[in-house]
Amino acid sequence: MSGSSADPTSDPGDDPAGDRTSEPADPAGDPKRISAVRDRLDRVEDPELARSIVELDYIDAIEIDGGRVEVRFTLPTAWCSPAFAWMMATDARDEIERLDWVDKARIELCDHMHGDEITTGVNARDTFGETFPDADGGVAEVRAAIADKARVSTQREAVNALLDAGIDPGQVVALDRSDVEVTGDEAHVDLGGLSVVVDAEPVADYLDRVETSGHVTGPDDTLFLTPEGDPIPAERLDVVQKRSRLASVNMGGQGAVCDALHRARHGPDGPDGSGASYVDQSGDGPSAYDGDVEEFTSTWTLSSDD
Repeated sequence: MSGSSADPTSDPGDDPAGDRTSEPADPAGDPKRISAVRDRLDRVEDPELARSIVELDYIDAIEIDGGRVEVRFTLPTAWCSPAFAWMMATDARDEIERLDWVDKARIELCDHMHGDEITTGVNARDTFGETFPDADGGVAEVRAAIADKARVSTQREAVNALLDAGIDPGQVVALDRSDVEVTGDEAHVDLGGLSVVVDAEPVADYLDRVETSGHVTGPDDTLFLTPEGDPIPAERLDVVQKRSRLASVNMGGQGAVCDALHRARHGPDGPDGSGASYVDQSGDGPSAYDGDVEEFTSTWTLSSDD
């Protein structure tokens, strides 16, 4: 008997064709799946700004077809660094594919001078060097420099929070990772029997960056370090703070440039019509960073006499 013939002993309600209400919703239009993809993309940062590409409104479209997800995104300008664009595209692909229902993610970079090469290379699982064989340096080197600069930049705010709470420089530089615990909105700092509570945000942000950079990996590791990764003498903390400020200036300046270019593309109210800037208006001044790794790291170097 043909497989298409109905079983006369079966309940009509068991026939999928006779009970449409039992069919699963179309996953392509499932708001929970769209939200899940967006949540993963929220973990991807613009490396120049250390801000989420969702927050920065780079995402143009999310399309789902069963276990396949396609994401299209656009950067502030067509000439944004290919290395940075590559990092965002590969990070987006990898984050989405961590969802257990996703079989494959396709990422398309739109309106970029190297959009076709990056889109093709990322989705073919090629390396940056295979896609750009003439490039001077690889993504790994740039990624490491960015991670370290973010560490130095966020250290300044974390140290300031501790100093403002009355912790003296000698105590700050002596802290190990195990001396600081973040719980909810509070960071608890153990000073050998005395616990000081400070705002969690700058401390938690720094902990994330210093662990990502690989400088602090164990409970006994010294928490605050020089840009070179060495322990800080108490009498030199002020100098290290000045050097950390330069890292913040550099990243903030890059953010201002990107913000202006983003607004020039989308209009003064921005892509979402809010008119809100995504740049930290710290007033620290402009940046001269043009994407070169050596310049990227040298912008926060001061001599021992500064």
